[in-house]
Amino acid sequence: MPLPERKKLRLIDYDYSQAGLYFVTICINNRRNLLWNDTNPSTSTQLVIVSLSKIGLTVDSAIQNISVYYPNVSVEKYVIMPNHIHLILRISGNGGRALRAPTISQIVLQMKAYITKQLGESIWQKGFYDRIIRNDEEYRMVWDYIDTNPINWQDDTQYGST
Repeated sequence: MPLPERKKLRLIDYDYSQAGLYFVTICINNRRNLLWNDTNPSTSTQLVIVSLSKIGLTVDSAIQNISVYYPNVSVEKYVIMPNHIHLILRISGNGGRALRAPTISQIVLQMKAYITKQLGESIWQKGFYDRIIRNDEEYRMVWDYIDTNPINWQDDTQYGST
């Protein structure tokens, strides 16, 4: 019996290295809660106090260094959740250089590989999810989603498993 065909996560014929904004979600394999020390942090209506685990701190460092490895890529905003991360990545023009900008896939693959090497094991689910941010309204919606994600963690039935 043939294996089911994997759903393609990227748009066909879209150049994911072109200048623009991208909302990226990367998940931990089997939704394991590895990135926070406590998945039930103290909360108020506007603030969640999160303590990143050692693995979470490694992920945080890798995210903060993306623009070191890719000077034309900046992390506009991000949040580290217990078992996934969300980022808004901005790819700028290459400044007239002949070098091609990295694709979102290359950026995520390099970051995952770096973290895997630092930890001595892979923690990642295969692939990642992305959304091209097309306008200011989408940008604000994604920004707000990232801002409120830790506050809404307790109510998230999709992620709050193990």
